[in-house]
Amino acid sequence: MNQIDSVVVARAALQLSMSHSREAERKLKENYLLLGIKSTAVDYGGEFLASLQKVIERAVVAAKREHLIEQTILGEGAVAGAAREALSQVMPKALGLNVGGKVGIARKDEHLVVAIFFAIGLLHLNEVCIGMGHRVI
Repeated sequence: MNQIDSVVVARAALQLSMSHSREAERKLKENYLLLGIKSTAVDYGGEFLASLQKVIERAVVAAKREHLIEQTILGEGAVAGAAREALSQVMPKALGLNVGGKVGIARKDEHLVVAIFFAIGLLHLNEVCIGMGHRVI
C-alpha cells in the first residue's frame, strides 16, 4: 500500500462533499471507481448542534448502502469516528448556527475518509467550513 493513497482518498471525499449537483456527484463516483476508490455523498442541513448525531448516522447509513464498509462494528465505528472528527473541526464556527452542505465519504483498501463541506448561515451572512477525518480499517 502506498502512503499517497490516503491523500488520494481524502481528495476524493473532499471533492464529493463539494460537488454542486447529483449529476456531478455521480460522475465523480464513476471516475473514482475506475481508480479503485468507492465513494458516496449525502446532503445535510439544519441547526448544527441538533444535527451532530444525524450527520454521523447518515454518513454510516450511506457508507453501508454503497458498500464502502461491511455492516460490522469496525466499519460502522470507522465511519462514525471519521465523521465525528470532521464535525469537531467545524464546530468552533458552526456552534449555535444553521448549516447546510454535503458529507463526502471515500474508501480505498484500508483508507476511509469522511469530508464535510458546510455553509454556515446567520441571517444573510454566510461562512464556509470544511472538516475531514481519516480512519484505517
